[in-house]
Parts: sequence; C-alpha cells; structure tokens
Amino acid sequence: VVKEKNRMGECPVWEERENALVYVDINSQKVCRWSPVTNEVQSVSVDARVGSVALRQCGGYVIALGTRFAFLDWDTQAVTTILELEQDKPNNRFNDGKVDPKGRFFAGTMAEETAPGVRARRQGALYTLFPDHSVIKQLDQLDISNGLDWSLDHRTFFHIDSLSYAVHAFSYDVHTGKIACPKLLYHLEKEEQMPDGMCIDAEGKLWVACIDGGRVIRIDPETGKRIQTVRLPTPRITSCCFGGKDYSEMFVTSAYDGLDEATLAKEPHAGEIFKITGLGVKGIPQNLYAA
Repeated sequence: VVKEKNRMGECPVWEERENALVYVDINSQKVCRWSPVTNEVQSVSVDARVGSVALRQCGGYVIALGTRFAFLDWDTQAVTTILELEQDKPNNRFNDGKVDPKGRFFAGTMAEETAPGVRARRQGALYTLFPDHSVIKQLDQLDISNGLDWSLDHRTFFHIDSLSYAVHAFSYDVHTGKIACPKLLYHLEKEEQMPDGMCIDAEGKLWVACIDGGRVIRIDPETGKRIQTVRLPTPRITSCCFGGKDYSEMFVTSAYDGLDEATLAKEPHAGEIFKITGLGVKGIPQNLYAA
C-alpha cells in the first residue's frame, strides 16, 4: 500500500484521530505518516536514527531517537528532548517502543553494527518513560531490544530480544509498570529467521514479524505454539500493527537496507509497506502516552 521505499521501515502505529498510519524509517532518520485516503506520505526529518514512535494523549508523538526520548510536534516539526540516556555508549541507539495500558512509553536500546554483522554484545537495555518524564531501566544486557506488547488482561508483558531468536513473557504489574519473572514463550524455527516487531490481536494472540524470514507468524501465548504464517513478497519484514476503521487490517513494514545489489534487483518490493486483509481477526487500538 505504500510504494515509497524505506531503508528500515519500522514501528507502524495506527492513528485513529488522523485516520493514518504512522511509522519510522530508522536509517533515513524520518518519522512518516501515510494517509490511505490521499495515499500521500508526509515525513519529518530528525537529527538521529529514530527507533520508535507512539501517540500522545494531547496530540503529536513521543519518539525514541539516538539515545534520547523526545516529543515531536507534527505541525511545527519541532523535536523537544525529554531525557538523554546511555551517553556512555556512543554506539548505542533506541530501537522499538510502545505505550503500555497506563500510558507509559516502553522503549529499548541496542548497539549499532561497527561492520557488517559485527556488533558489541549485551549493550542494550529496556526503559520505561513515565508520564511525569521519570525513567526506569527494566532490563539490562540485551542485544537488540525489539518487539513488545501486553496481554489483554494486562498481567503479562511480551518482549523480543532479537538475537535470542525468541519471544519472552514477563509478569507485569499494571499499577507500577514493573516487569519480572521472564519465561521463554516461543523460540523461532530456522526458516523463520530472526524476530523483530510484534503486536497483539483482539483474541490475545501475538503476531511477530520475521526479519529475513519474509513473513509474520501468529503465536498462541497460552500454548507457546505457532498457529499461523503469512508470507510476504520481500524478505526483510520488520514490524506489524492492526489498523483501519475497525482494526481488521494488518499493516506490515519492511526494509531494503542489508540487501546487496544483486538481491535488491530481485526484490522490487523491499522497503515497501503492505496491508494484509482477511485474517478473520481484529487488533486493538494503540495506547496513548499520558502526557
């Protein structure tokens, strides 16, 4: 549905009030908004790689870029820093993020590659930005903090550290925002490659984007089993979210960075955004950052 290619399209968010899909292109340092009505993509350039975007209750967006949290005012394109983190780790940047059921913004970090396939291990962490702008560190020594979401009863937090090739479930205290007691939920099969972004549907099942696996998979957290696979027409599938007027459509982002020229020539859809219909299940609206 979006033919404008992204180097590293990520973190799709359906914004009901704008009837639009908001997402980031990490490596192009842009926050983008696509209208299915006009089919136009608007974007705001920022001064660092932007890992994630989420909606604010009062309008505009909260973003995680470089190693800082910030607000983005779409109309003025102004970026206001809330807090800088990890200034002792110049090679780190924020990656995926999402707002919890109480309006707190969870986002994690990762080390950038210093050469193709080479990165310092266990440099990432997962943080929570509270509505009062205070921050706590929830997890440490992560490789690539990635997809995240919460169970429908708000008692479980799901999280992906991509290089573990797995989805983990944590107990989650909705009152404090704290997570604890990690358990392995699902380990990806070889052909599924590496887990990236993730979202939950209205039946409480998880959808995981498989980067280099060219698919999204549906996992039942009750059984820890994969129950569905949807293949997409390009390999570097990065994230997914539900949207549209009744949240019955799934939007899927992809990337072309990381593909060599020979592969790119064979992958005309790399970096585009796709819409999956007919899944027979709906998603749920995004939570809004409560400040």
